[in-house]
Amino acid sequence: MTAAPPAPSPEPPEELAELLAQGRRRARERGVAYAAELSPPQAWRLLRAGAAVLVDVRSPEEWQFVGRVPDSQLVPWATGVALNRDPGFLDALRARVAPDRPVMFLCRSGKRSAAAATLATQAGYRLAINVDEGFEGELDAQGRRGELGGWRRHGLPWVQS
Repeated sequence: MTAAPPAPSPEPPEELAELLAQGRRRARERGVAYAAELSPPQAWRLLRAGAAVLVDVRSPEEWQFVGRVPDSQLVPWATGVALNRDPGFLDALRARVAPDRPVMFLCRSGKRSAAAATLATQAGYRLAINVDEGFEGELDAQGRRGELGGWRRHGLPWVQS
């Protein structure tokens, strides 16, 4: 399922540049290999402005049944119940997003997406961005997701099958 990109927002380019600068600083502070790390609200601003592509690296089942961000591209990082890394990940990514295009990676909690952003950076993607917190956030004290951050917790747009 490939959706048309969202209509650009009237967000001024200098505001988007500052947002990316914040994400770059955060990535440097954390010592990660990818270009930037953004919160879900920051990622939504870039997506809404048409300034980056959002790649969801969760499984097709998570994407369909748990929910997804409108206009996101599904490129699973891992497959099967054991979530073994998909050896075709980079080929599938290249088929959807050119290496010179800013690309944000989203997963359930921000861990698979960080690994995907690292690999994409190593493969030549100059502006690979991890969406921290992911779609559902971290586990809470009861072992459930959805209360400790995540795309949905921030009240950002999402759909579910």
